[in-house]
Amino acid sequence: MTETNKTGHPPGLSSLFFTEMWERFSYYGMRAILTIFLTAELATGGFGMDRKESLAIYGLFTALVYLTPIIGGWFADNVIGQRKSIYIGGITMAIGQFLLAASSTTAIFSEMGTRLDVFYLGLGVLILGNGFFKPNISTIVGDLYDNDDPRKDGGFTIFYMGINIGAFLSPFIAGTLGEKVGWPYGYLSAGLGMLIGVMWFYWRRHTLGNLGLPPGDADKGRTSLVLKDWKDITLYSIANFVIVYLVMIYWGNTNDLVHSITGWTLGIGGILFLAKSIVGGTSGSTEWSRVIVILVLAFFNIVFWAGFEQAGGTFNLFAAENTDRLVGGWEIPTTWFQNINPIAIVTLAPLFSILWLKLDKRKLNPRTPIKFAMAMFIGAVAFYIMSLAFDLAQEGQMVSPMWLVVVYVLLTIGELMLSPIGLSMVTKLSPGKITSVMMGIWMASFALGNYFAAALEGILETYEFSLYPFIALLMLISGVCLLVLTPVLNKFMKGIH
Repeated sequence: MTETNKTGHPPGLSSLFFTEMWERFSYYGMRAILTIFLTAELATGGFGMDRKESLAIYGLFTALVYLTPIIGGWFADNVIGQRKSIYIGGITMAIGQFLLAASSTTAIFSEMGTRLDVFYLGLGVLILGNGFFKPNISTIVGDLYDNDDPRKDGGFTIFYMGINIGAFLSPFIAGTLGEKVGWPYGYLSAGLGMLIGVMWFYWRRHTLGNLGLPPGDADKGRTSLVLKDWKDITLYSIANFVIVYLVMIYWGNTNDLVHSITGWTLGIGGILFLAKSIVGGTSGSTEWSRVIVILVLAFFNIVFWAGFEQAGGTFNLFAAENTDRLVGGWEIPTTWFQNINPIAIVTLAPLFSILWLKLDKRKLNPRTPIKFAMAMFIGAVAFYIMSLAFDLAQEGQMVSPMWLVVVYVLLTIGELMLSPIGLSMVTKLSPGKITSVMMGIWMASFALGNYFAAALEGILETYEFSLYPFIALLMLISGVCLLVLTPVLNKFMKGIH
């Protein structure tokens, strides 16, 4: 744990806050324009894809973005440490954004096949880079505090504000540049934002003490990376690019049967790898019961994010196709609706941070499973309202923007009940040897949530179910199940709140 500054939190928190802010600026800037870029006409530099194809790419990308942190978490825990992983991830993601910018520039690549290849290369590089970055910065935030420190939940909520300030700025800057000026400018600004985050992390490295160094380095009295570490960062960043390129060559030269066998092999291998990591890093009944709590709550996390991540998919298309965006003759850019969530986060997160501390002092702070249940119930209300808006749109009306505003704000409140609390919970309950791996598993639950978010519409159409009422009912049932399971989960947490 590092020293505490005058704000009541360790100085390293501000370092990680702004690093994450710029990384999220990069990610959400790309995310804000991805589906509308894919469906944009060829003449405007887009790919002219249909709704189903663009949502499939969006869903697969956002799923893998949260799945690769399992690999990145393992490398950090066992080989390179969290700090090197963050540098590798940041540099790799900047390269990915610049590749996306190149793919959307017809002056550079005029042939559609080449543009698509560069686009997929950029997405793949982003996916691997995020795997190194995402779990490890959250792990260092957790390491700033002792497990029983009442400031820990508040610290993660403040850190979560950094995420959402970046998410707030990106649609205004990257989204507007991409949608109104040209797609390459949106992706280019996202890449530059990531580079700013990497430079900030380097400049503020002294505030982290010995946290996040390669395994064993802290025991040697080191507080910073050495020349060998920087060579590793360079090699890993290059390797990420090469790996994606080789995977694309392999995929392009094999058939669907081979693709299916490869997918199943990787899936089963990944599950076995995680099981081995958990078994090898967990000992005693206390650690095992806490790991079970993480896995159970990860399952419910999938449900919440399958709903929440409609924001970048069906909500984005709903804003473009079914929402009256004209204000005094001026049309609100579609990407600006992505700002509602981060504005609400930045507004409400400090209040929630204070709320948890005040409730804790009065011994009224709800346990983690209760907070998760509350998030589910709020999400159910949000999707009931979205169902009403969708019904109006089906009648041929262009609906008021306020429908989306209300839904986004409600889902944000649910998010604050669940996401920063979940990050804090993982760092509290994880066995010390596998903290980053467990954070990777937690991110994998986001991956499945993102995948189902994109796939649900197509799946439900087959069975003639409406998307939004289905999600509302699913969240309602999940909330009830969490309430029923709360006494058991509280017992299994073994004293951790």
